[in-house]
Amino acid sequence: MTLRTVAALGDLSAKTVLVRCDLNVPLNEGRITDDGRIRASVPTLTELLDAGAKVVAISHLGRPDGAPEAKYSLAPVAERLGELLGRPVAFASDTVGDDAERVVSSLPDGGVALLENLRFAPEETSKEAGQRRGFAERLARFGDAFVSDGFGVVHRKHASVYELAEVLPSAAGSLIAKELDVLDRLTESPEKPYTVVLGGSKVSDKLGVIDHLLPRVDSLLIGGGMLFTFLAARGGKVGKSLLEEDQLDTVRGYLARAEELGVEIVLPTDVVVAERFAADAAHETVPADAIESSSFGADGIGLDIGPETAARFAEVIRGARTVFWNGPMGVFEFDAFAAGTRAVAEALTRVDGLAVVGGGDSAAAVRQVGFSDDQFGHISTGGGASLEFLEGKRLPGLEVLGWQ
Repeated sequence: MTLRTVAALGDLSAKTVLVRCDLNVPLNEGRITDDGRIRASVPTLTELLDAGAKVVAISHLGRPDGAPEAKYSLAPVAERLGELLGRPVAFASDTVGDDAERVVSSLPDGGVALLENLRFAPEETSKEAGQRRGFAERLARFGDAFVSDGFGVVHRKHASVYELAEVLPSAAGSLIAKELDVLDRLTESPEKPYTVVLGGSKVSDKLGVIDHLLPRVDSLLIGGGMLFTFLAARGGKVGKSLLEEDQLDTVRGYLARAEELGVEIVLPTDVVVAERFAADAAHETVPADAIESSSFGADGIGLDIGPETAARFAEVIRGARTVFWNGPMGVFEFDAFAAGTRAVAEALTRVDGLAVVGGGDSAAAVRQVGFSDDQFGHISTGGGASLEFLEGKRLPGLEVLGWQ
């Protein structure tokens, strides 16, 4: 694996370095509910500051429609980043405008600034390469070098990810290097036995991962909303549970292929079924092949794997030397349906080997159900990017940094 790192940028003392972070954290009425991505950005920022650089962090947050929206402001992130760095972080109320000019020009050596949400500018995500390039050149006026450290966006051909790396001398930060090292171990040299645990809402979101990893793994555990499409593919009835009927034939193909390859696909044997999708919904545990036999009949909706399944999944996970998990086992946001996710998370903490929690919902889930990051081998910061890497796709934000 070839990748330009910060060392390739030479002496950075008294230079201004633009750093593309992924500070896209969840907010609730302006309050950060999970600061994992901010904490993950700290090592690279600290490394640059220790080298004597001035640091200008840039990021997106949420999905604003190319214009400023108060609910997507990075102002709360600047405050939290300052707390984690142990030094003030100057915040610019725009991205390439007058306030950004003022804030960056007044930065002292060893100073840190954060510019406002990149996606407030439509050019950041434009499909027109020329528009992206123009925006990247405006950003580049603020820096002498560029460090890309937002792994969660390297699958995007956005101005701050791709074109900016072409305009300025560029390199990957330590977060990206660490992510790539872990993902490379999952795809090229996994220690056996190798178990992959997949959950989340939809099978269609995981098709590429299943296709690419199936020949590499020893067992594949299926939970979350996607389990019902697998159960239906085997002829089961799933009530009003999430079902992708257009994926039934694809799933049947995977089941047959797994059998040919000698890969064990472990499906739930029991399911927690509720009368409706709500935190306080009445619910009960039933066999996975008898979902419509619950008290709710054909109106029941499966919201978690059952305790028997959770115990079986935990047993397989603990016996593995390499584990990759992406997607919660149930609606973990509701306490009544978080037990399956908690059981899988707990099992990953006991793996004698490499245990990797995929980004996005999986990372949020393990923290919400009571675990800390240091209890796992690695928690990825990039949900979509991690999945695309594991699908074998080329990622533009990495290729522009020399990755092959």
